[in-house]
Amino acid sequence: MNIELLHKHFLDSSGVCTDTRKISSHCIFFALKGENFNGNLFAQEALDRGAAKVIVDEEAYHKNTGETVLVENVLLTLQQLARFHREFLGLPIISLTGSNGKTTSKELINAVLSKKFKTVATQGNLNNHIGVPLTLLAMNEETELGIVEMGANHLGEIKMLSEIAEPDYGYITNFGKAHLEGFGSLEGVIQGKTELYQFLKKHSRKIFVNANDPKQLANSEGIERITFGTPQSDFDIQLIDSSHHLLIEFKGTKMQSNLVGAYNFANLSAAIAIGAYFKVSIEKIKDGIEGYVPSNNRSQLMVKGTNTILMDAYNANPTSMMAALENFKQAKGENKIMFLGDMFELGKEAETEHQIIVDFLAENHFGNVFLVGSNFFKTTSNASHIRKFETFEELKTTFENNLQKNATILIKASRGMALERILDVI
Repeated sequence: MNIELLHKHFLDSSGVCTDTRKISSHCIFFALKGENFNGNLFAQEALDRGAAKVIVDEEAYHKNTGETVLVENVLLTLQQLARFHREFLGLPIISLTGSNGKTTSKELINAVLSKKFKTVATQGNLNNHIGVPLTLLAMNEETELGIVEMGANHLGEIKMLSEIAEPDYGYITNFGKAHLEGFGSLEGVIQGKTELYQFLKKHSRKIFVNANDPKQLANSEGIERITFGTPQSDFDIQLIDSSHHLLIEFKGTKMQSNLVGAYNFANLSAAIAIGAYFKVSIEKIKDGIEGYVPSNNRSQLMVKGTNTILMDAYNANPTSMMAALENFKQAKGENKIMFLGDMFELGKEAETEHQIIVDFLAENHFGNVFLVGSNFFKTTSNASHIRKFETFEELKTTFENNLQKNATILIKASRGMALERILDVI
């Protein structure tokens, strides 16, 4: 079956599904494969649950009754369908990537643009080779703007995702020490992320650039740019106060966000600038910014008993960890406590990068530090305000119902550490 014919079936369906537990009546089920699963095994179950068609790539699961479609590669077919659908719709698409802040930026951009347009944005962090096609296929003829988040942990991935989504506009949040195991180095990260810039340059499209970021300015030379963040840029946005929730100003209008941490200023600025570029009124931009409330353990400020907690345990890498610590160093509070967990996917740099964090904490005593995880446990320090635990269970045993009151607490770690569990202890 060619992609054009499959697309006609798609338009007549209720949408695409890749999980039999979430089958909708009259959908098209794509039997994807992974290291630990084979969707072909569930072809008949998908049909039994109401799927109109099932796309398989193993002949043993193909029927000649028209209910199944045999292809060479299910994933490739899903991606080809998504690209065809994107071209069929022809709507403007903004793609964004970066080492830190992708999902928060995407949510903020959507919060602002949806005040004027019918938007479809990446759900959660479904930003990979499967998530990007699913995002595109969630768009329809009523969609006026698409917002597509792109994640990557190795070279060539952003290039491939750009060729599927074919964005008209791009934004890179920053370059940081993330996924070093796959990219090899910070230079590899920059090379990988700027594959988005290369696509946009090749196709004469536009990029949004944070004028406060010299690396973005340097790597986006020769591309049509819309800049923001400084008085000299296209959109001058100012940070008024970062001591609590960030207060920002644009064109004389102050906006009180629900985000903490000065590092979120760039995320907020991008959303404001993109909204302004697309002629969203300043009143609606303000509504979008002030109405966005962070979730999923991203820069959330919460109170438990007498303690104030900055929950930032959704993910971590050396760049975001240091930014969080620098911000926490400036935060108000006399009794500061930090619970920090291992940073993952650093490869051969893991030992060095964890030690750099510990050295910084040893030299800058602005609170008591409790480190958890095998990487942090291997670090060395004689600082009395730093304690190490190899496992979460060891940390839990020490702290259960034994935390000081009136503390200001930072919780930061990679997703795999699930360090938000500390909330059940303190």
